[in-house]
Amino acid sequence: MKRICVFCGSSDGTDPLITKAAIELADALLQRNNHLIYGGAKIGIMGTVAQRVIDGGGRVIGVIPEFLKKKEVVHTKLYELITTKNMNDRKLKMLALSDGFITLPGGFGTLEELFEIATALQLGQHKKPIGLLNINGFYDELLASLSKMVTLGFVKQHNLDLVLVDSSVPGLLSKMDAFKAPDKAIW
Repeated sequence: MKRICVFCGSSDGTDPLITKAAIELADALLQRNNHLIYGGAKIGIMGTVAQRVIDGGGRVIGVIPEFLKKKEVVHTKLYELITTKNMNDRKLKMLALSDGFITLPGGFGTLEELFEIATALQLGQHKKPIGLLNINGFYDELLASLSKMVTLGFVKQHNLDLVLVDSSVPGLLSKMDAFKAPDKAIW
């Protein structure tokens, strides 16, 4: 994995452990010489990760829809900024540019990005690892809901297992490095 896409919030949230983990992830990406692909904003957790990678001399590529350039306060110090027509084009561009995906805490948009990329993996549209960084139990309830979906027959366990989960940056990156996608879609 050379280029890692990070999905995360355009807000900072209220848990300082999330910001700390975002900085730890940025430092790990720098150590591994990974390029960061992300949503293009300079605010929130998004901005924290991007700025840390930039400050460390890393390459950061932002992908932002035209209509969000003002709302999310676009970052102007990026290696490259790609402007898309809409959110769907943004996700397609992120998928094309990235070798793997990591989801940090965020809101509706973050979850939407996670689920779209996970569905694409489940359907065999890509073979890239997807990681969920469960900082300070942020995603515990979501994981419980996903397990319930398995129990009730709406999601197959092997498809849920495609989303790699860890509470630590090194643990998650290790799982992603070892990831092997199924040879064919199994849904």
